[in-house]
Amino acid sequence: MAEGKGRTRRWVLLGGGAAIAAGFAIREYRLIPQAYAGGQIAAATAHQQALDGAIHLIDIRTPREWRATGVAEAAHPLDMRREDFVQALDHLLGGDRSAPVALICARGVRSARLSNRLTEAGFTNIIDVPEGMLGSAAGPGWVRAGLPVNAYEEETG
Repeated sequence: MAEGKGRTRRWVLLGGGAAIAAGFAIREYRLIPQAYAGGQIAAATAHQQALDGAIHLIDIRTPREWRATGVAEAAHPLDMRREDFVQALDHLLGGDRSAPVALICARGVRSARLSNRLTEAGFTNIIDVPEGMLGSAAGPGWVRAGLPVNAYEEETG
């Protein structure tokens, strides 16, 4: 009888360990950006180029994230989850899909994935900001670098 309980305990421990390992694998996948063959720039460079009018800086995070940290100065907040995201970006660019567009998210994961999707959709000058607003392996991020942010003003009406 004691041997049966020992086997059951081992299976429970093995199953629990496998579930934990799977959870970590999923978490890590979500934190690893897709490879993006296009351009990449640091947050500070993106800030300066956006101020100079050399690029369109698009903060693709969610309104909840914008409220939490603010929106990067000189950036246009455009929630990537919008069904009409491509059309809204087209409108912002005046229909010029060759205009330089830098995408920033929290940690560079979503911006890399969206950079690939926009390139496939015909945008020819997409630039990723891989360190994001909060930092990643690519750098400290906009907030920790002390770059300015503006309070998010929700659209009404």
